[in-house]
Amino acid sequence: MPALKPTGFTARVVWLGRVADRDAALASEPLEAAGLTFAGIAGEAHGGRTRPSCSRVVAQHPKGTEIANVRQLSVLSAEELAAIAAEMGTDALAPAWLGASLVVEGIPDFTHVPPSSRLQGPSGATLVIDMANRPCHLPARVIDAHLPGTGRAFKAAAKGRRGVTAWVEREGRIAVGETLRLHTPDQPAWSGHDCMRR
Repeated sequence: MPALKPTGFTARVVWLGRVADRDAALASEPLEAAGLTFAGIAGEAHGGRTRPSCSRVVAQHPKGTEIANVRQLSVLSAEELAAIAAEMGTDALAPAWLGASLVVEGIPDFTHVPPSSRLQGPSGATLVIDMANRPCHLPARVIDAHLPGTGRAFKAAAKGRRGVTAWVEREGRIAVGETLRLHTPDQPAWSGHDCMRR
């Protein structure tokens, strides 16, 4: 019995990008298409099969420990991006300002899609969703460079809307305008979540 089930939900790719040099700038450069390898998008600063652990996983690994890279791509929802911009009081936020790899539209409540779900494109290229991405203060400076005085509102406005991180399970090509199908794990939600949230 398949462990992953294709759903009726699809996402259209509306934006692709790559951060070429993370030390130089957070902002990403737009692409019309991208080749996905097992290390992520070619030339992407967040790519690689492994990465040094960061503050997000310090409860599991001392900072700087080499671990598998499940944060190769930052995937955002166009609908959630619009909601963030509206809460910040601005007309729009460019995906590049947030260091996005991919922006999709069409999947409701995208940030909360179950971890381990897949997004699969026409070429067979497949992304595994690791988990929801947490908003941080880093985009504030980039946003302020374009919309002075608004960057500090990003972190609060993006809570629960920051998209997901993902890694490449199957290599292939994706392009702007293509449709990705959502596949989700065939299992019930974990009841322990309710206990942890109390």
